[in-house]
Amino acid sequence: MHFPILFANATGAAGVDIPLWLIAPFALLLLLIATLPLTPHRIKHLWERSYPFVSIALGAAVGAYYVLKIPGGGTVLQHTMVEYVSFIALIGSLFVVAGGIHVNVKGNASPLENVVFLAVGAILANAVGTTGASMVMIRPWIRMNRARISPYHIVFFIFLISNVGGALTPIGDPPLFLGYLRGVPFFWLMDHVIGIWLLTVGALLAVFFLFDLRGFHRIPHRAQAQAEHADTWRFDGIINVLFLLVVIGAVFLPAKYFLREAVMLGAAFASYRWTPKGVHAKNEFSFGPIKEVAFLFVGIFATMMPALGYLEQHGREFGFTRPTQYYFASGSLSAVLDNAPTYVNFLQLAQTTAEAENPVAFAAAQGDSVAAVRVLLAERPLFVVAVSLGAVFFGAMTYIGNGPNFMVKSIAESSGVAVPSFFGYVFKYSLPVLLPILTAVGLLFL
Repeated sequence: MHFPILFANATGAAGVDIPLWLIAPFALLLLLIATLPLTPHRIKHLWERSYPFVSIALGAAVGAYYVLKIPGGGTVLQHTMVEYVSFIALIGSLFVVAGGIHVNVKGNASPLENVVFLAVGAILANAVGTTGASMVMIRPWIRMNRARISPYHIVFFIFLISNVGGALTPIGDPPLFLGYLRGVPFFWLMDHVIGIWLLTVGALLAVFFLFDLRGFHRIPHRAQAQAEHADTWRFDGIINVLFLLVVIGAVFLPAKYFLREAVMLGAAFASYRWTPKGVHAKNEFSFGPIKEVAFLFVGIFATMMPALGYLEQHGREFGFTRPTQYYFASGSLSAVLDNAPTYVNFLQLAQTTAEAENPVAFAAAQGDSVAAVRVLLAERPLFVVAVSLGAVFFGAMTYIGNGPNFMVKSIAESSGVAVPSFFGYVFKYSLPVLLPILTAVGLLFL
């Protein structure tokens, strides 16, 4: 979950066209993230040592161009960095608090038990956010499948709990929270997408069950029996449930003076200080995963400014008039960009399109952005549904589509779990499994 500050008109600059070549640092950073972990050990080791400097250097280059060459670019950079601070405060706080919760699970989970676990996680994501649900549930998920943990366990966890599950409420995913702040009623989306959500989650769970059933039958019966009786259920670090609620509640605090970030970090500090060392040891807790996310995403946030600015300036040229166009366009960009500002720009584009079609309906809302969104909900509700679902669902297409994705990957790797590479994730799972389901959903309902 992010805390986007980049509202429409914040990513571009009046009277200055964003040059297309300025998107190159963003593309280069994504290429490096995707390819260098696959290189021979010596190059891979060099990347692991130098990625913080590369990420910061590329981000600084784009930031310097904005400050020196684009009028108002310094304000855009400032907004972006505020967004990054908010993002990393939430991600980091949830990481630390969740690291103090240890759920000891019994045995080797059956495919049906795994399906139930993922379904519960998808529902929970709407109450504590996709990031909160992911950070709390990933370690128990790994432990309950320790006898046969496979890459697909991590991938479907990301699909369902880190992304698709959180599509019902503003708490679930940051784009929806931003829509709530801009005038979309709290339960409006749930009323309009519950059927789509159930179908999408159900389809993903069904495919996962087939994957897991096959994997379950490949495990020798002796290994299954040993895992079944290895442990008993136990919950340690219950005080961190309180800290988790504090972090989630801080989402609704005012954004001024970094109040919410201070509350989140305060909860994280208290959690780390008061959690028994034995609980951290059981979780094999370290700050390595959050360090990786922090350094890579500061570069991603800075270098993606031109891509979002170009979208803002040229989005109307696309001529979008149908909900499916908004669904696939917002989804495609949300797969590789921060989905919150992508949502904002397409919501604004949808409003502009609807206003051009029926200017009379929007006349009374001139100058009132909340009232304009309410008119949009009445005039073209499917536009809002399409932008919302595209931003949330397609965030699962890559590791960088949504903040929790990379966190889950890093935690799994630190726990010794084999996870797909960037391209392995996309070509083995996202394109053949997730994309057909999301495409069918879009064509059926939008």
